[in-house]
This record gives sequence, C-alpha cells and structure tokens, in this order.
Amino acid sequence: MDTTEQRDHAIRLLKNAYDAFNRGDIAKAVEELDPAIEWTEPASFPGGGTYHGHAGVSQYLTQSRAGWAEGRSEPEKFIVKGNRVVVFVHARIRTKGSSDWHDVRLADVYTFRDGRPISMRAFADRKDALDWAGVHDVS
Repeated sequence: MDTTEQRDHAIRLLKNAYDAFNRGDIAKAVEELDPAIEWTEPASFPGGGTYHGHAGVSQYLTQSRAGWAEGRSEPEKFIVKGNRVVVFVHARIRTKGSSDWHDVRLADVYTFRDGRPISMRAFADRKDALDWAGVHDVS
C-alpha cells in the first residue's frame, strides 16, 4: 500500500470486520473480503485449516464462535508492510459451561490486492507473524 489513503482504508476495513465479528455479524465481517480469499488458521487452533471464499470463511468464523459463552477478539495494533497488514489481536473468551476466562494474544496477517484482503494467515506467535510478513522494525 503506497499511500496513506490506502493504508487508512485497509485498517478501517479490518477494524470494521473485527467489530462485526465481535457483534456476531459474520456476514458483515466477511463482506469486504475478496470473494476468493484464502483464510488459513494454524492446525493447533480449533477448526484449524484453510478456508476459501466468503462461504468458507463464514463457516470457520461461525464455528469458531460456537463454543463461546461470551468473548471478544480485539485488534490492538495494525502494522502495514507493503501489501500486508499485521494485526496484533487480543482474544478474551469464556467458553460455554465455564466461568473461566481465557486470554490469548495472537496475530493475523492480511495480504491486500485492489483494496481488499485476498488472504489471511493467523499465527499463535506474534513474532512468527512479523517474520512471515517481513516486518523487522515495530515502532
């Protein structure tokens, strides 16, 4: 992303998607993604694997929230590097049938083309995400 306008657009689009996901509005969360998006979650994550298109991503996001009694997945920081945006995410979740809260800090890396995310890759380790995205200086 070469211009401030492009970077701002990408960050705004992602903030809106996380907000929609947190409201449980999966259709709204995926509507600005490229229709042919490739979405990859680590094998160690529940439902981990690769999902394709709006339907596949919607299926994964719906399934990922199914076990929640309550929770949020909040973006904490956006780091733009070329056509990629690394998002540091803080997920705070209480699963159904439990009174315990789980705090997880992870990272999602989105690759953009023509103003839309064409891929998303999640990482359990933020450093791995930064390395994969080619980010060497986080300020």
